Amino acid sequence: MEVNTDYTLGFLEEIINIKSPSGDTKEVMDRIREEFQSLGVDFKKTKKGASYGILEGENTDESILLTAHVDTLGAVVKEIKSNGRLRMAPIGGFSWGAMEGETAYIKNIEDKVYTGTILPDEASVHIFDNAKDSKKTPETMEVRIDEETSSEEETRALGIEVGDFIAFEPRFKVLDNGYIKSRFLDDKSCVASMFTIMKHFKENNLKPKYTTYFYIADYEEIGHGLYFIPDNIKEIIAVDIGTVGGSQRSDEKQVTIFAKDSVTPYDLELKKKLVNICKEKEIPYRIDVAHRYGSDASVALTQGNDVRIGCIGPGVDATHHYERTHKEGLESTIKLVIEYLLAD
Repeated sequence: MEVNTDYTLGFLEEIINIKSPSGDTKEVMDRIREEFQSLGVDFKKTKKGASYGILEGENTDESILLTAHVDTLGAVVKEIKSNGRLRMAPIGGFSWGAMEGETAYIKNIEDKVYTGTILPDEASVHIFDNAKDSKKTPETMEVRIDEETSSEEETRALGIEVGDFIAFEPRFKVLDNGYIKSRFLDDKSCVASMFTIMKHFKENNLKPKYTTYFYIADYEEIGHGLYFIPDNIKEIIAVDIGTVGGSQRSDEKQVTIFAKDSVTPYDLELKKKLVNICKEKEIPYRIDVAHRYGSDASVALTQGNDVRIGCIGPGVDATHHYERTHKEGLESTIKLVIEYLLAD
């Protein structure tokens, strides 16, 4: 099976560069809906702002739901300091050291965007004795705004206020050897893969075995991304990243099939089905157990839904930091989902 990863990488770069911390996803979700339309996929929008495309299956009595999320880590302005700089409250779970020195984008209530830099309060080794080894916490990090301001009043005069959203620079790069590095490959790499799958079905006049919902979530990073599940859904698969590093088995060039996350084991029979597809179709894969990780599929169980769940995705190194995966990992994920949707 040939996979059009040129499309995948092009769409991935586009949506990666649309800033979308959880709670401020309208722009990227508008782009998602445009892509549904471009591919000729029927879609609907939830009241909270998510969207899902629908491919009718050969069997319409039961359905499958695939979910990936387009929201990312970020922050909001928690305090305007007396020196005009910003204290932040995080959105999602990340290490502040992962964002040190990065460009920040502050969007005020009128959608005007200012840039700044995320720095420790005591940044310069020429001035502060503790600059080399100070702890990075919300109480010790700030945003230096790229404007002439040195007081709370001057910053407020710019139109910046407590509660304004802050997005982080992704720094997307595709290398000649197939590696892809960027922030927010979790989970925009899987969103781009989902659209590649829809494109494959449309261009080849294929129907999935069961009607399939392609749900693009907008609040996953903070725990409530999948909040609409049609009544006839029998299986939910979260298309999310595999975690590479430490004792984890995930690999950047392979698709991860999770056996368990920090919430629940995934459905055994569904895991067997996914593994057998990989073996039969010679798709490179790894089985893994997640450590500090939950998906929208496992959240669906905690909400009391009577469904079988799975979680698969490309291996991604340094998750919630400056992440890296490989084109082959995306290809393996796309191939597995396509074969799964065509299988009985």
